[in-house]
This record gives sequence, structure tokens and C-alpha cells, in this order.
Amino acid sequence: MPTSLQFERPFTAADAANATVNTYHHHKHVQRVNLTRGMADVPEHVELSHTHVVGPSQCFSVMVQDVEALASVVWSILSRFEHPQAYKHFVKSCHVAIGDGHEVGSVREVRVVSGLPAAFSLERLEIMDEDRHVISFSVVGGDHRLKNYRSVTTLHESSSEKGKRTTRVVESYVVDVPAGNDKDETCSFADTIIRCNLQSLAKLAENPPKFS
Repeated sequence: MPTSLQFERPFTAADAANATVNTYHHHKHVQRVNLTRGMADVPEHVELSHTHVVGPSQCFSVMVQDVEALASVVWSILSRFEHPQAYKHFVKSCHVAIGDGHEVGSVREVRVVSGLPAAFSLERLEIMDEDRHVISFSVVGGDHRLKNYRSVTTLHESSSEKGKRTTRVVESYVVDVPAGNDKDETCSFADTIIRCNLQSLAKLAENPPKFS
């Protein structure tokens, strides 16, 4: 099953069951922040991928989910930019409006389930690195309040305590803090969505559907 860890930092941190969660909030000036610093066994490309430039009106967070499956299995689900509803249960439907959904620059229109403070989101594919298992998208439109949102997700394999090969999923983001909200509220909302998504991704990768 996915492991749960908590990292203590000089920044504010938040965690949840079945996911490793780090939340850092920056309150003063624009700075370049590495969100995987201090994590053990992090490959160089992962560390570079999760380095963000953060402004004073933005918040940022990183979450880590361990999955008992090979990276190729997890990637086969995660890399389907055109079909995020495979594991994102808050997504009702997805339509690729620009591109083919595989090339950088493709734009998808995501419709979300009722009950969320939004109806749709326009999201552009920024990185699709099949070799290193890195995917990134940014929000470029929609009727929500997550302005200038950019997410990066990476995969890398490691060995569990039992010697089994596992995949560590690392997802980080930066987003503007909407007027009337503070950084804690904004990150708490985004973290909740991501946490659910990563747990769903882990369950799907560890228990793929069987076809007769």
C-alpha cells in the first residue's frame, strides 16, 4: 500500500494519510524554490523539474505518493493528457481543443463534476517527457479561481523495504492566491484535489482492470 511520510521544513507543512505531502508558503519576494530538497533518493531530473519561480502573491506545494507498481504502468495512466478522468474523479469529461493531446502545446477542455466551485478548465500541455516520465500542464482559462496554475508531475522507481520495485510520484504546483483568500486556504483546496487524484492513481496502477 502507499506509504505515508511527513517532512519537517522551515516552511509550513501539511500532510495527509496515504500520501506524502509537503506544503511551503512564501510571503515576501519572488524566489526560486526547490520543492524536493531534503527528500532522499531524488534523481537530478526530478529535483530540476520541481524547482519553481514563486511570486509574493502565489502559493506552492509538493506531494509525494508511493505506488506499488512499475513506473511504466503508472506512466501509462498519468501520461494520457487527453483522458485525465481515468483517475481524476473530479473530472466529468475532457475534450482536446488544440493539438492531439500528446504534443506540447495541446490544450484540453476539462469539465468538472458538480459541487466544485468551477465548471470547466482550459489546460495546456507544457512538458511530455516519455523517457524521464515527466508531465506538466498549466491552466490557461476557465471559470475557476486558480489563475496562473502550473503543475509538474514526475515518476521514478525505487526499492521498498521489502525489496519490491515501487514508483514514487511527485507532483508540485504554483498558483496565484485569489483576492479574498490567503495562501493557506488556496493551498489547502488544491492539495485536497491533488491528494485524491494521487491516491486514485495509486489504486488504479496497483489494481489494473482485468479483461477477459
